[in-house]
Amino acid sequence: MSTHSTRHATFTIERTYEVPPARVFAAWASKEAKQKWFGCVPDWVMTGYELDFREGGRERHQIGPAGGTVHAYHALYHDIVPNERIVFSYDMHLDATRISVSLTTIEFAPAGKGTRMVYTEQNVYLDGAQDPADREAGTAMGLDSLARELQRSALAEQHPIQ
Repeated sequence: MSTHSTRHATFTIERTYEVPPARVFAAWASKEAKQKWFGCVPDWVMTGYELDFREGGRERHQIGPAGGTVHAYHALYHDIVPNERIVFSYDMHLDATRISVSLTTIEFAPAGKGTRMVYTEQNVYLDGAQDPADREAGTAMGLDSLARELQRSALAEQHPIQ
């Protein structure tokens, strides 16, 4: 009898940011920008980060509590339409164990002077390693971090240090 299992789930998170779509898109596309906000737990330590943002490009991210379990993210970009859409797949590992495989679509649209972003993720969770509600909550925390970084960078632009 197999102890392996799968659980499928889909979630969508919508956010409105007070900056134009090009700024929100750039926060996903630039390694330097994304490192400032990507991750769902602020006090975890990043032990590795690579981003090759292009169709066919890959992203690798390793993070976790100091001395604890390494959470590894391995992504492949399938479709990129500047300032409009990003489609990628990724798998998550806890140390050496793959816990999920996901397909994600991010859509960007003007909303007044800002941006409406729609993040949709379709997942298969492997062998009971994660609850879908935890992934959605972690993603929402990451998008909240993106909002803070966009606000911080917009304020810095408006009030540069001289």
